[in-house]
Amino acid sequence: MSLDDLYRRVIMDHYQHPRNKGTFEDGTVSIELNNPTCGDRISLQLHLEEGKITKAMFTGEGCSISLSSASMMTEAVKGLTYDQALELVDLFSRMMLGEEVDIEKFPLEDIEALTGVAKFPARIKCATLAWKALEKGVNEYK
Repeated sequence: MSLDDLYRRVIMDHYQHPRNKGTFEDGTVSIELNNPTCGDRISLQLHLEEGKITKAMFTGEGCSISLSSASMMTEAVKGLTYDQALELVDLFSRMMLGEEVDIEKFPLEDIEALTGVAKFPARIKCATLAWKALEKGVNEYK
């Protein structure tokens, strides 16, 4: 199995079996963003407590890249401080632009499967939609 095939499987797994999909009642921050060019829509809820993201959930509609990315992001940010989350958003954005990034600081795990999106500029907005919602939510709360 090639690395591309493995990455496709990881993306499809998150699309077909999303992690943290749904809503919760005690959300500290709720953010809704959409990508008008393709119709992707993400609603992100964050529970922020004592300087950390303690819970993250999403709902939305969109392509496999958009929803998989949201699933991966909600897994990755739990337990991060606000500054760490913003740093991860920056790292992910640079990764989507095809830049080489230092992945030693954050265990990207499944997120690394999205590196191939950089080859398809039209899909970058799909992959970054949930991350932009995270950035907006954390910045508004701070």
